[in-house]
Amino acid sequence: MERSLRDLLELSAVRATVHAAVAAARLRGHGNEKMADQAAVDAMRRQLNLLPIRGTVVIGEGERDEAPMLFIGEKTGAKKGIDIDIAVDPLECTDLCAKDLPGAMSVIAMAEAGNILNAPDVYMEQIAIGPGYMREGIVDLDYAVDQNICRLAKAKGVRPHEITVATLDRTRHADMIGSARKTGASVRLRAAGNIGGIIHTCDPDATDVDLFVAYGGAPEGVLAAAALRCLGGHMQARLILDTEEKRERATKMGIKDLRRKYSAEDLVGGDCVFAATGVTDSSLLRGVRFTRDSIQTETVLMACGSGLIQWVRRDHRDLKDFEL
Repeated sequence: MERSLRDLLELSAVRATVHAAVAAARLRGHGNEKMADQAAVDAMRRQLNLLPIRGTVVIGEGERDEAPMLFIGEKTGAKKGIDIDIAVDPLECTDLCAKDLPGAMSVIAMAEAGNILNAPDVYMEQIAIGPGYMREGIVDLDYAVDQNICRLAKAKGVRPHEITVATLDRTRHADMIGSARKTGASVRLRAAGNIGGIIHTCDPDATDVDLFVAYGGAPEGVLAAAALRCLGGHMQARLILDTEEKRERATKMGIKDLRRKYSAEDLVGGDCVFAATGVTDSSLLRGVRFTRDSIQTETVLMACGSGLIQWVRRDHRDLKDFEL
């Protein structure tokens, strides 16, 4: 990717997630998930449509949750310039925003066309780890969670009880959680937000998360893969296509091997850009702050081509920029 294009996408990614986060934050604690999601979607769409690109949303939200969405296949940008794949989650963790609880954020990833997996909005088996271990085949989707924990502990030179596994607090994970705890490992249950959980595996010294396993949303999995590409982490994922209707949708979208195990590089290839802006506070990002004279935001921006990893904290004084 040319530097000028990367610079454009980096700036645009931050602007898109900032505007979506601010729009959603105005509705924090109002108890209306769809209204907050719609506000974030509308704000992000407005910003994307200003870009001098021919953008296509290849990963969107809404099919499963019947939420407002930047839908899969939607065309964005000024319809000129280079072709760009876009993966979006304008408001990850809509329920947390509606309840004004920690963990909601706005997320986007962009790459040149053909580099982001075009997948249906279904669930996905996910396992992720920080730099160094996935490529050695130490952990694998086809191993039981207790086996992955023991193999990882051995590779790290520690005992299983020194490993921390993060997952989503869902009934579908009950057997997985029980199996993990039998090894002595600590299990960190997240109310929502597998993107943040996956990112945390890349800095276990700071986050104390060694491994992430879950059956999470495919859109979030692809977005997390973009971040892992930038951070050097590793991931395996497999679409859960457990009905004929889902299998047909996947086939129509060009997926030939319905049982394929994807790496992070398979999900997001090439020179990608990733950005996330906090809506509510979390261990990853500070949420939007409104003052009398400004709007304060915090964004993490990454680009795997340049190696950029940057926290962008802004005090926006031009409030008109956020008016509808």
